[in-house]
Amino acid sequence: MEAPVLARRARRSTLAMAALALLTAGAVQAAEPDRAAIQAQIAQRHDAAVKTLQDWIALPSIAAEDRNAKQGAEYMAKLAREAGFQRVEIVETSGKPGVYATLDAGAPTTVGLYFMYDVKQYDPAEWSSPPLEARIVDKPGLGKAMVGRGATNQKGPEMAFLTALRAIRDANQKMPVNLVLVAEGEEEIGSPNIRELVLRPDIQAALKKSVGVFMPMGLQGSDGSVTVNLGAKGVIELELVADGNAWGRGPAKDVHSSLKAMVDSPAWRLIKALDTLVSKDGNTVTIDGLPTPTPLTAEARAMIAKSAAARDEATTKKSLGVPHWIDDLSWEKANERLVAQPTVNIQGLVGGYTGVGGKTVLPYRAVAKIDMRLVPPMTRDGAVAALKAHLAKRGYGDIAVNVSGGYDPTTTDADSRLIQAQLAVLRRSGVEPLLWPRLAGSYPGFVFTQPPLSLPSGHFGLGHGGGAHAPDEFFLIESSNPKVQGFDGAAMSYVDYLYELGSTASE
Repeated sequence: MEAPVLARRARRSTLAMAALALLTAGAVQAAEPDRAAIQAQIAQRHDAAVKTLQDWIALPSIAAEDRNAKQGAEYMAKLAREAGFQRVEIVETSGKPGVYATLDAGAPTTVGLYFMYDVKQYDPAEWSSPPLEARIVDKPGLGKAMVGRGATNQKGPEMAFLTALRAIRDANQKMPVNLVLVAEGEEEIGSPNIRELVLRPDIQAALKKSVGVFMPMGLQGSDGSVTVNLGAKGVIELELVADGNAWGRGPAKDVHSSLKAMVDSPAWRLIKALDTLVSKDGNTVTIDGLPTPTPLTAEARAMIAKSAAARDEATTKKSLGVPHWIDDLSWEKANERLVAQPTVNIQGLVGGYTGVGGKTVLPYRAVAKIDMRLVPPMTRDGAVAALKAHLAKRGYGDIAVNVSGGYDPTTTDADSRLIQAQLAVLRRSGVEPLLWPRLAGSYPGFVFTQPPLSLPSGHFGLGHGGGAHAPDEFFLIESSNPKVQGFDGAAMSYVDYLYELGSTASE
C-alpha cells in the first residue's frame, strides 16, 4: 500500500476517533458493553459500510415511478440478514412490497424499528454530481459528505444503524434488546398500504411487545445541536383534476385558444376551485368542515420559544432563500405556526402546453398536484371527505380528487421510555437536546401511535445531512467538526441508544 494512502487513512482514523470521543466521554451503560471493542469494529468496517451505502443509493426504489420496488425490497431484506436479523420476510401488499424482520437476542426488552427503502424522484440536470453515484465530496465547514438520492432520507442513517448491529455482533457483545423491523417501499407516496404491513396479525403481535418504534435519522444540525421531535404532522398526497369531459363544458380535447371567447376553460375552473381552499393570501386553510387545530399548550409554546432562541433566524432564512416569514411574523411566532397550522400546498400545476414558446391552445384538462399537512384533531379520511364536500358545495363536484396516499398526525409523550432514553444518551454525549412538539414534515408513525398498537414512536440518531427531496441531497461521512458526528459517530449513537433502552427495566 502506498504511503499517501496510509497517511490519508491514518488522518481519517484520527479524526474519527476525535469525533467519537464526544460520545465516549461518560457513557456508562447498565449493560456495560465493551464500547471500545464495538467502536473499533465500526472503524474497521467504515470503508465497507460506505461502499454498501453507495451501492444502495445506486439502486433507487421510486414508488411514484413504479421503479425497482421488487429489487428494493430484496436489497433491504439482504441488508437485514447481513446485520443479524434471523427472520427476514418480504411481505406483499396491495402496492409495493414491505420487509418484516426480527432479531431475537433473548433480551427482556424489545424495540420496534421503522425503515423505508424508497426515495423521491430526481432530475439529474439539477445535481452537481450524478444522484446515483453517491460521490463523496468536500462540504466546506462540514467535512466529507456523500451526495446522492436517499443519502439522508433515509438510507444513510439506516445504514449507520445496520452498521451498529454488525459491530455489536462482531465485537462479541450481547445484543441488549430484541428488534422488530418493518420496512416499506411507499413512504414517499404517503404510505397507502402501511396498515397491511404493520397490522398483519403476527407482525402486529411482535410489535406489541416493544417499548416503542423509532426511525433512524441524522438529527444533528450543522452546529451539532439536536432536536427531539414528539410528533409529526399528517399528510395527504393528491391530485385535483379539471377535465372538460367530466365537467360537460369546455372542450373534449385541446382546441385553438381563440375559441376562449366562446368556450369554457377547465384550466381556469381548476384555478378558481383552488382559490376557495385558502384565504386571499393563500396562507390559511379555508376548507369547510375541516376541524379547528388544537391550540398549542403552554408547554409546547415553551418548547418552541426555547428552540427558537437556540437557533439563528438569519442562518435559516439564508439556507432557505426566504427573506420574510408569512405576515412578517417574528421568528418565534413563525415557528409556532410551523407546528400548529395545517397547510394546502400546490406542488405543481400541469395543463396544456408547457414547452418552449407558445402554442395558443385552450387545454381540455388541468391538474394540480397537492399536499395537505394535517395537525390534531384532523385525520386523513376526515380531511379528504371535507375537501370533496367543500368542492361539491361550491359547484366543483366534477373536479376529481385522486388521493395517492396519506396518514394522520402523530403525538408521543415526552415521558415515554423511547424518548427518555434518547434524552439520556444525548446528554451523556454532551448534547443538551431541544424538545420539539411536532415535526412539520410527516412519516407514517400514526400506525404505531394509534390503536391497536398505541406505542410511542419517534426518530433518533446523531449525524448530519441535508437536501431531502431536493437536488444534492447529502449525508455527512467524515466530520471536520468534533461536535457533529460523521458516519461512524452516527453508528455509535445507535449502539448507545440500544444499550440505554436495554438497561431500563420494563415497568
